[in-house]
Amino acid sequence: MSRDSARRIDDILNAIDRCQQYVRRLDDDADDLIFMAEDAFERNLQIIGEAASHLPQHVRDAHPEIGWPQIRGFRNILVHRFFGVEPEVVRDVVVTYLPPLAAALRTHTPRADPDGAQG
Repeated sequence: MSRDSARRIDDILNAIDRCQQYVRRLDDDADDLIFMAEDAFERNLQIIGEAASHLPQHVRDAHPEIGWPQIRGFRNILVHRFFGVEPEVVRDVVVTYLPPLAAALRTHTPRADPDGAQG
């Protein structure tokens, strides 16, 4: 079953929201929580990369500031070279690159509330 672009955008936004929730919890400084968050980051970044690779060209063209090839490439790295990925790199991607991606994609959906409520 193929997913339409609105569903793929929603998949990405949901994964970004989860990552942002996990980042806030990392201040707890509990090792087990940190390990779980790192695993969750990687899974959600894989979802983001997969969904982004199937977005229509007009969505990608509307946001040349987003590194679409890098998103897909990072997904491939996470899936195929998972032992070579540093947790600090993953966390930097979550903190630095996901907010602009979310802002760009929210322009393509009626979902306006950054806390995840449907608009």
